[in-house]
Amino acid sequence: MPQLQIVTGAGPVGWTIAEQLAAQGHPVHVLTRSGSGPEHPLVERRSVDVSQPDLLEAEFDGAAAVFHCIHGSAYSARAWAAELPAAEQAVLGAAGAAGAVVVFPESLYSYDRPQPAMAEDSPRAAAGGKRGIRTQLLKAREASDTPTVSVAASDFFGPRVRNAHAGERMVPAVLAGKTVRVMGRPDMPHSFTYVPDLAAAMIRAAQQPGVWNSVLHAPTVPALTQEGLVRVLADAAGVAAPRVGSLPGWLIRTLGIALPDLRELAETLYQFEEPFVLESGHTQSVLGLTPTPLADAAAETVSWWRAELPRPSAA
Repeated sequence: MPQLQIVTGAGPVGWTIAEQLAAQGHPVHVLTRSGSGPEHPLVERRSVDVSQPDLLEAEFDGAAAVFHCIHGSAYSARAWAAELPAAEQAVLGAAGAAGAVVVFPESLYSYDRPQPAMAEDSPRAAAGGKRGIRTQLLKAREASDTPTVSVAASDFFGPRVRNAHAGERMVPAVLAGKTVRVMGRPDMPHSFTYVPDLAAAMIRAAQQPGVWNSVLHAPTVPALTQEGLVRVLADAAGVAAPRVGSLPGWLIRTLGIALPDLRELAETLYQFEEPFVLESGHTQSVLGLTPTPLADAAAETVSWWRAELPRPSAA
């Protein structure tokens, strides 16, 4: 039966979840400060600051599930520590009062031993910096009286994915035939998760109480290299694969001494200098889902970017 669903945030994950829920016939409230979100008869876009706990209980009233897709205001340990724990506790409290499950998109930062591969039962006890904050968030969800599901994904690609290693740093360059410069080693196996597959897993998990209070993995195709993903995107676009260059770790670490943004990137360079492989077989089995074939996902990604990018002016 259709039930009210709440989505906080309208980035690529929240937007896609809202679209998929509406396509299933559910009424959806998308809560953002700006009132943004997809246009659909079943989607109501509400201008709400979800960092204000006193607003949440009324907004969540009657909801079956809350998909909490809002992250820190900056990519830094300081911002995450200041903002994320309190926001999640507020959401958990209000959702618990409404009798709703809370579903979180999660990163792979908390995995303390990422090699040879990260499975659903791999240890998640990374400490320090942004990695330690993710570990603490997972522990707080586990301790909450409100049911939760965390669905971990690797680096995103797909429609609406801009600020990502396989987003604006990669796809526009592929389409323009320009050199793609990637972090770390372009020849290391690395998992990439297609955002619609993450959204589908989060929705399915919310609908299956048997998987609540667990950490699942978004259905993800077998790992390939960053060079390999560039070739797949080029094939989907019908263009020649461009040259792939590297931003070496030593350079990023050196520049990070003076540049805070690069210092934050340097913290997770291990993900691009060693194999970084996500396994999702258990989740695929319990949710009955499989990842979108890579060629199809690449074609959808290229199609979205071509519609977004400015058309070349006529000579």
